[in-house]
Amino acid sequence: MRRSIASLVLAPALLLSLACADSDPVEESAGGGGQTASGGAAGTAGVPGGGAGGAKAGASGAGGASGTGASGTGAAGAGGGAAGAGGGAAGAGGAGASGAGAAGAAGSAAKAGASGAGAGGAGAAGGAGAGGATTTIRVHYPAPSGKKLTLRGDHGGLSWNAGVALAQGADDTWTFSTSAIDAATEFKPLVDDATWSRGPNFRVKPGATVDVYPHFVKTTGDVVTYAKAFHSTKLPDDRTVWAYLPPTYVENATYRAPVVYMHDGNNLFGLPGGFGDWKADETMDAGAESGDIREAILIGIGNTPARIDEYTPTYDASEMAGGKGDAYVALLIDELKPKVDSDYRTLPGRETTAILGSSLGGLISAYAGIKRPDVFGLVGAMSPSTWWDDTMLLGVVGTVAGQATRADRVYVDSGDSGPSKDDVANTKKLADTYVSVGYAEGKSLHYVVQPGGQHNEAYWAERLPGGLAFLLGPRPDLAP
Repeated sequence: MRRSIASLVLAPALLLSLACADSDPVEESAGGGGQTASGGAAGTAGVPGGGAGGAKAGASGAGGASGTGASGTGAAGAGGGAAGAGGGAAGAGGAGASGAGAAGAAGSAAKAGASGAGAGGAGAAGGAGAGGATTTIRVHYPAPSGKKLTLRGDHGGLSWNAGVALAQGADDTWTFSTSAIDAATEFKPLVDDATWSRGPNFRVKPGATVDVYPHFVKTTGDVVTYAKAFHSTKLPDDRTVWAYLPPTYVENATYRAPVVYMHDGNNLFGLPGGFGDWKADETMDAGAESGDIREAILIGIGNTPARIDEYTPTYDASEMAGGKGDAYVALLIDELKPKVDSDYRTLPGRETTAILGSSLGGLISAYAGIKRPDVFGLVGAMSPSTWWDDTMLLGVVGTVAGQATRADRVYVDSGDSGPSKDDVANTKKLADTYVSVGYAEGKSLHYVVQPGGQHNEAYWAERLPGGLAFLLGPRPDLAP
């Protein structure tokens, strides 16, 4: 259950807590295998306040190493545990083979005894390399007055034992360049070489330039009431709109975020008066800590008494309702999205804008992705009401074959149980239709059936981590 709605308070006041933070790395276990420590609010051993405060040890690391399950993305649960090659250990709160579950907030231990380069090592302006290509790491972070950023890592003159000072430039950018990196390298920024950035290690390849946006203090995002009564000229009913702002966004004023527009916002964050709880904020918090889900803003659009009409593109005579879906999509695109992009630091492009919902919300999400792929490049249809109006959605998806622009990634799922069997047969037809117009499973399409899953919020909460992980991908530097 989500804590009470927060007002939006940004980084300066929060970052003052860095002045009191201190941490030391956890020593590596004998044999070089890497040691992990449980994290969470209590913090990794020797790293106060940070479940993932230290550098991740081991080849795969601990605290949320994910793999591919039988039909979706598996995840490691709370606590340490290295993921096997290509496999995903289903952890607490995950849905196992069905593909649900984000990594739990587990701590990662710092590697010790690496190259031994201390504060006088590679240097911020350039390392003592052997004439190789220059690798540049740019850390974007508004450090508090008097604070400095350093870098620790496992290669190219970096060490896990002591940090190299970063060169401070304009726009809160701190830079490290070296020609000494000749292999894939993991690293972490620190504030005053004491407070580790949260989440898994960052990564860079030789000769590359990588931009990273760390956070050091926040462990959870903020849920705020964005608009108590959002007014539209497209539809008559005003509606409440909520926003989830991820930890890095709240703490780091240089970070710009993708946006996910989600229907039935009343039910996403465990708010009073909601019908069930998707635990969407908790999913995103865990994804930020593990790195498995790219940090994004969630915009939860509250439903209204006209929900059935607004979430359906056509009139269904058997239901004697429906047909205002185009007006609802226009509300999102023409009225809500421009305001969100103006008020928040968003990445407004189609490739970083998602639309996602369940049931009728899944129906309207799939429809919007077909009709306006120029806006929504990422589409999530969970337990979609494919049955609506004699499966009209199948015909709409079929038109994609002739489109020059289409959604980049589509996530479709359902359960297979309960009174309706979650419309699993029609949803299978929907997934097949996406394949027939050129979508490829595991690349541009991910279709999941959750054994035992029913048509309700509890099961959507279980599958949401897998859906968001597929649509948003991991933290950018961790992407394959």
